[in-house]
Amino acid sequence: MKLKLLIICFLSVISTTFAQAPSAAIGSVSGKIIDKATKEPIGYASVSVKEGEKVITGAITQESGNFNIPNLELKSYTLEVQFIGYKTLTKAFTLTNADKSINFGTIAIEAEATQLEGVNIVAERSNIVQKIDRKVVNVGKDLIASGTTASEIMNNIPTVSIDPQTKELSLRGNTNVRVLIDGKPSNIEASQLLQQIPSSSIKQIELITSPSAKYNPEGMSGIINIILHKNSNDGFNGSINAGVTFGETPKTNTALNLNYRVGKVNFYSNYGYNHGINANHGWVNSANPGQENLQNFEFRNLGNSHVLKLGMDYYINDKNTLSFYTNQNIAHTDGYGQTTVNYFDAANNDTYQHFDNENENKTHTYDLAFKHDFAKKGENIEFQANYSKTKNNEDTDYDNTETITNGPLFKESTALNLIDGVTDYAQFNIDYVNPISESLKLELGAESRIQTTESDFVSTEDGNEYITPYTFSKDSNYDFTFDRNIHAVYSNFSKQWNAKWSSQIGLRVEYYEINGDFHRIDNSFQSNLVPQTSTETQDDTVTDDIFTVYPSAFVNYMVDEKNSFNFNYSRRVDRPSIGQLSPIREWTTPLMESKGNPTLEPQFTNSIEVNYTRNTKMGSITSGVFYRRINNEISRVVYNDPNNIDRKILSYDNFDDNNAYGVEASANLKFTKWWAANVSADAYFKTVKGTVQNAITSELENAEADVTTFNARMNNTFTATKDLRFQLFGMYRGEDLSLQFKREAMYKADLGLTYNVMKGKGTFTARYNDIFDTMHFAFDGNIPYRQYGAFYWENQTFYFGFNYMFGGGKNRALQRKQRDANETQGGGMF
Repeated sequence: MKLKLLIICFLSVISTTFAQAPSAAIGSVSGKIIDKATKEPIGYASVSVKEGEKVITGAITQESGNFNIPNLELKSYTLEVQFIGYKTLTKAFTLTNADKSINFGTIAIEAEATQLEGVNIVAERSNIVQKIDRKVVNVGKDLIASGTTASEIMNNIPTVSIDPQTKELSLRGNTNVRVLIDGKPSNIEASQLLQQIPSSSIKQIELITSPSAKYNPEGMSGIINIILHKNSNDGFNGSINAGVTFGETPKTNTALNLNYRVGKVNFYSNYGYNHGINANHGWVNSANPGQENLQNFEFRNLGNSHVLKLGMDYYINDKNTLSFYTNQNIAHTDGYGQTTVNYFDAANNDTYQHFDNENENKTHTYDLAFKHDFAKKGENIEFQANYSKTKNNEDTDYDNTETITNGPLFKESTALNLIDGVTDYAQFNIDYVNPISESLKLELGAESRIQTTESDFVSTEDGNEYITPYTFSKDSNYDFTFDRNIHAVYSNFSKQWNAKWSSQIGLRVEYYEINGDFHRIDNSFQSNLVPQTSTETQDDTVTDDIFTVYPSAFVNYMVDEKNSFNFNYSRRVDRPSIGQLSPIREWTTPLMESKGNPTLEPQFTNSIEVNYTRNTKMGSITSGVFYRRINNEISRVVYNDPNNIDRKILSYDNFDDNNAYGVEASANLKFTKWWAANVSADAYFKTVKGTVQNAITSELENAEADVTTFNARMNNTFTATKDLRFQLFGMYRGEDLSLQFKREAMYKADLGLTYNVMKGKGTFTARYNDIFDTMHFAFDGNIPYRQYGAFYWENQTFYFGFNYMFGGGKNRALQRKQRDANETQGGGMF
């Protein structure tokens, strides 16, 4: 009911706005807004036309920085330009019969922060800009100070959450989200990748909740694109960041960004290193009928990760650019853990499992691109080839003991699990952009993605049972090969109708094919009075090919300089990942094992959203509503292990259609000269579906639950002096519901400060995380039987770090030409 009321109010605002009619007039004013220091165009700046102190009309600049305000009476006005993080600029002008249209040309506005030549400028506080198909979070020092890695600062981004236990990423309450780095994919799991990227290396975070036809349609929630720092100033420039986090165990992080521009060549690099021990523990009380028990868990992992990016841009001439970069990622973890299961009934055998594991992940990525600019301004064509190879290795030793309560008889076993996985991924793109006119733009492109994965799993188990004396051994060999090929073409048409209306429609056509082969051999031996041997084999094949169309549509309506609306529609797909398809186990405990389902099919989502942005003197406020229709939904399924009646299998399956919807709001506000804040809140409503096994009858049953989740964040920045700033961050994550349990609410508060030294080139950062020690995971559930518990990690920590920027290069005419051609100076190859 609350949601319906909120939507009605939202639509009422729209209808009232549409009812406003422009006043009759005959003059106009136009121009282009750019950054005074970098000369880059500034999109979505507020341009107002004032008569005295009264605002007559206005507009929001396009992404190119251009604006045009028509329908003005012939008289004297003041033009006022505002954008978050920049000083307000005013210009007087007069419209007459002799001069009805005034074009100011290029208008440069100055950032509030002191500008340093030759280095990456980082604003004191972050801001969020709503564009036609995405929200862009410009990362400032306040966000960088909130965490040492990308994973840690994500919880400060509106509508984004990181599970503190599993590090799983979710967007708008859903984990089906795709992560790109500088617009390019990575074979590394998002949960691992985000922990490897230093926060100080991040320039922007783009939240693309309704991607256009140009983008890969995978990910129901959309795309998160992380843009890393890179500049192309002449000479040598860079920055270094180092910090230590103190908790139960210390953790270190280091990030180095370098850039060297000479002549027509620009070299750049990013390096990040993270090292430390993560310790956590937890417990689960289970009321499984006849097997009531208490489980205790303890985990400790020593992690080391290296992320290196090396790149080069070669400006052949004003029209042609060749770019190359490579990413080298290495992560190594040595882990220890133990699980104890104590049964309340003496008839059940208590179990104890100890394991030591070693995991290594290596990913090598190579990207080559060529861009050609035609004679027409804005017309270009780009070719791109991307190849990556990922190797995953796991070596785990298990020691298991099963005892009779208060008795001398027991069963013991040791197991060795070796997993080797290799993934080869290649992607080829061609993209063409043609601004047919000042108001009409055409985009065409084609893409091919070829992926091959091979996974080998070897398991050996040896043991003795003294209850009915015998020895046993079992060897298992699993081989899984998976090929996935996707070929696509797309087109986008963008139209600027006038100063108020703009739109974009697109269509993407894809052909998708997969081929998977699974082979398993089990050899077992049992020796007692009569020795027994047995061999079991299993072969499965998965094939599929799908031809699908993905439309998208965007409409942007700028009522005036203060109010704008955005309407989006897109169709997306969630194709099963290799982990969801592979029948090789992902992890195992004495009572649970997780593995994939080779018969899983893709799920499709139709998404609609409406956003409203309000610009005020204090800042900008963006609110929105969205709705998703999900077909053939992928969800979890739990059933008994056919080879072990005491253990459950956690897997995946397809279910009936489903609906999800939500509301969200975010704001960048500057209350006073000394107090600014980023505030966001969101609420999501969905129905969770799945299959669970009845604890009494062992029959599989469909189950569902209605879920409402509320989240809120507030990051305050208090300016004490020019160089000293304090941050106060608070977050609340409301309770969430799955089929098996309810996750209790989670909340925390952090306190930090930043202090600039060396004329702003150096910054000290200190932060006390979770000052009240309230952040932990707790749950309570009744399906398929009552169980409740909690998990704890190193949440209360103290961080101290230092960042230093160096270099003195200056921009040259070549770079200005490229900026005037509306080229992006972001990370990656562009």
